[in-house]
Amino acid sequence: MEVLNMNQSVAELLEVVGLNEEFTNESLRNLGDADSRYVKDLKLNFKTILKGEKLTQKEVALMGLALAANAANNPLQRFFRKLAEENEANIAEIGEAVACASLLSSNNVLYRFRHFVEKEKYGQIPARLRMNIMMTPVLGKEFFELISTAVSAVNGCQMCVASHENHLIELGTSEERIFESIRMASVITSMVKVIY
Repeated sequence: MEVLNMNQSVAELLEVVGLNEEFTNESLRNLGDADSRYVKDLKLNFKTILKGEKLTQKEVALMGLALAANAANNPLQRFFRKLAEENEANIAEIGEAVACASLLSSNNVLYRFRHFVEKEKYGQIPARLRMNIMMTPVLGKEFFELISTAVSAVNGCQMCVASHENHLIELGTSEERIFESIRMASVITSMVKVIY
């Protein structure tokens, strides 16, 4: 009976992201077999970030899409793209959310290296990475920076997180809005370990 209840919890988690009960993977099986109470917490955490207190529903969807793309997670990308479309995101915005995740992943590798090695010479060598979308983003500068901060936090680049957070403060973004995007990044990161 306990495993049946847990399987019900797994089914409820899957339902939240629009997947049917037949969807499975090793993580879901292990959580279900263990009757883990964590599945309920994960479901509640995910539902909470979808509400968006400081982010609009469209921003939640596009931020989620970028974070799912950053994790190369197809089920969550499909979920957030559908949510973005339902909240009137256009094709250019959807594409740019994914592009932002890809660009930031590239930058995060480069700047993490510079930070880890701490040699002045590496800071003087041009990055030679094209980043034209950062100049006039379709998503708007503030929201593009917000996604950049969240993706950089997930990817563990201290220099990028600090730089983007500083730009957001200069743009007048509230710390609560920044923190909500980071909380969203943390929950989606936990989801990609279970839904993949």
